[in-house]
Amino acid sequence: MINMPAPARDGATCTLTGQASPVAAESGQSGPRVERDMLGEVTLPPGVLWGVHTRRALDNFPISGTTIGSFPELVQGLAIVKQAAARANLALGYLDPTRANAIDAACQQILQNPAYRAQFVVDAMQGGAGTSTNMNANEVIANVALGLLGEKPGTYSVLHPNDHVNMAQSTNDVYPTALRLGLLLAVDPLVAALDGLHAALDEKAEAFDAILKVGRTQLRDAVPMTLGQEFGAFRSSVAEEIRSIKAHAAAFEQVNLGGTAIGTGLNTDPRYAPAVMAELRSLTGRPMSSSPDLIEATSDVGAFVLFSGALKRLALKLSKMSSDLRLLSSGPRTGIGEIVLPAVQAGSSIMPGKVNPVIPEAVNQVAYLVAGHDLTVTMCADGGQLQLNPFEPMIGYCLFTSIKTLRAAIETLTTRCISGICADRARCQYLFDLNIGIITALVPVLGYDICSAIAKRALAEDRKVTDLIVEDRLLSPEQLAALLQPDALTRPNIGRGAL
Repeated sequence: MINMPAPARDGATCTLTGQASPVAAESGQSGPRVERDMLGEVTLPPGVLWGVHTRRALDNFPISGTTIGSFPELVQGLAIVKQAAARANLALGYLDPTRANAIDAACQQILQNPAYRAQFVVDAMQGGAGTSTNMNANEVIANVALGLLGEKPGTYSVLHPNDHVNMAQSTNDVYPTALRLGLLLAVDPLVAALDGLHAALDEKAEAFDAILKVGRTQLRDAVPMTLGQEFGAFRSSVAEEIRSIKAHAAAFEQVNLGGTAIGTGLNTDPRYAPAVMAELRSLTGRPMSSSPDLIEATSDVGAFVLFSGALKRLALKLSKMSSDLRLLSSGPRTGIGEIVLPAVQAGSSIMPGKVNPVIPEAVNQVAYLVAGHDLTVTMCADGGQLQLNPFEPMIGYCLFTSIKTLRAAIETLTTRCISGICADRARCQYLFDLNIGIITALVPVLGYDICSAIAKRALAEDRKVTDLIVEDRLLSPEQLAALLQPDALTRPNIGRGAL
């Protein structure tokens, strides 16, 4: 429960005298320090900027070994929320300029200096709906601010983690908001990676545009296409996913900050919610807005479910593309072998000269991980009760991990695979010439039954359908050549009317 202090007196000033680096902030501390909470005293090691509540969380949640500091965007989201709150509380007169400016400056230091992430030590998998994460942030920000004021860490009579850093806030509106801001920050580099993949696929689609090949359905020979069209389809799929990720991420621009514990806004000034939202917009440059029903928004995780589904869809499309690349490059002598993937490492400890499609295989595995995370997010969403979902920390862990691994997989796929793919033109032409599927292009002229008989005979006699058609005088060589022009086969609306 937050106790709202009286408004600051007019004329208060702020003087920042200390240093704000993680090391310098501890310069006045010669040994361990003792802090207290409702459960008793805890001794903290020297050199840390976190406090008693973080210590409790370290003891209680030795779960994954992945700290919240491992997700830089979440740390940034927390700092932005605290910065916005401090500015709003200063503007409304509830936080004096000395403390407000110190908190503001401390948050800015955390945003600018990656070294502070080492102070965000709580395990990302935790109970308590993110309370441990929020308190870790409150304590670090308070102690950085105290360093700026020339005070020792833990001098909470001067500036308190709860009373001042957490003023007009609850974990239940801070954590969901920070999580949304962090995901917005994480999406930008993911989209940039997808843009790079799209560009690489576009380059290959153009380079391979004139290479005829066999299309395949259900792993069986089908009608002709070009290798460029195949890579163009990959390109279009990535473009669609870029649009999808952006659209689903936009939902995170609506937050419940200002709702405090359950969305009623207890312990806040009625002017606080719009004031803190204005600060969020100013700090992020994004059109952040307050949810129309803060009670509903405090317990709702629907935006996370939809976004997780979008990540899964992206992952599965990348996996399908990677599986296609593995099939198309299979061989080198006894597979499809229409493309050659870059050789990036030896493929076997026993078979000399073997090279495996290790990059697409890695992407496949990342996709399976993301699909598993999506199921976990689904179960977490189902597990919430009444006015709060306590499983948002696991949702955050899954989403940040999925984004992080997807981004790395996409960048690796682009630079270590797609950019170096070569076409085996001779192999494509050889298989194209053997393809029985080109008979489909002659159905409008010869009819389905005749074409079916020709296809069956070609397969049985191991002959080309074109040779049989000319031999049986069904079409002249000139007629056949006109009907089987590359554009007519692969772009049927060019050169003749659609059937």
